[in-house]
Amino acid sequence: MGYEKNLIKTLPRTSRDIKQRKESKDSGVVEISRRFGFDYFDGDRKYGYGGYYYDGRWLTVAKSLIQEYSLTAGMTVLDVGCAKGFLVKDLMISCPGLEVFGIDVSDYALLNADPKIVGRLHLGSAAKLPFPNEVFDLVISINTLHNLEQNQIITALSEIQRVSKRNSYIVVDSYRNSYEKEIFLDWVLTAKFHEYPQGWIDLFAKAGYTGDYYWTIINERGENE
Repeated sequence: MGYEKNLIKTLPRTSRDIKQRKESKDSGVVEISRRFGFDYFDGDRKYGYGGYYYDGRWLTVAKSLIQEYSLTAGMTVLDVGCAKGFLVKDLMISCPGLEVFGIDVSDYALLNADPKIVGRLHLGSAAKLPFPNEVFDLVISINTLHNLEQNQIITALSEIQRVSKRNSYIVVDSYRNSYEKEIFLDWVLTAKFHEYPQGWIDLFAKAGYTGDYYWTIINERGENE
């Protein structure tokens, strides 16, 4: 098993209106959100991001990943659940010559990616990565795997393990106590599986995942911990 590492601590603390989300959320809203189309990324906030635009916030995360895993030009990285490819772009900016690729289930996100990374992003599922064994020096997946059912997560973790030469890093939704779990349930739209940290760690072990990991936790102020 890998280690718990907070490599996303430099991301801005997103402020969420938990009460408004809870009041607006119903089965129809959840269904639309889980299509991962225009509404989820760039539509009304009740469906998801309320506008998912590049603002450079992933640059500091990219630099943390590069430093932590000693990435250099010529090495390869895969972002599983890359959305519009912002982290893919920022990894390439931060380490010229680094070969970075992404995969996502959303054709909308990929069609609205930065033109500079067209050709590096693939349409597909985390549970069936279309790549050979041990081809990437680092495989990352940030805030994606919890959108799968539990059995699919196990498969996806095995797939990440398969295509990685050695290093991998994932971030998933979690909570540390019943109060944080209640906040999470009021906010969540797309996650189909979620657990306390130890529950996730047990799932990692079941899947044979040996990479590093961290959690996205929402506190009482609606901010990321």
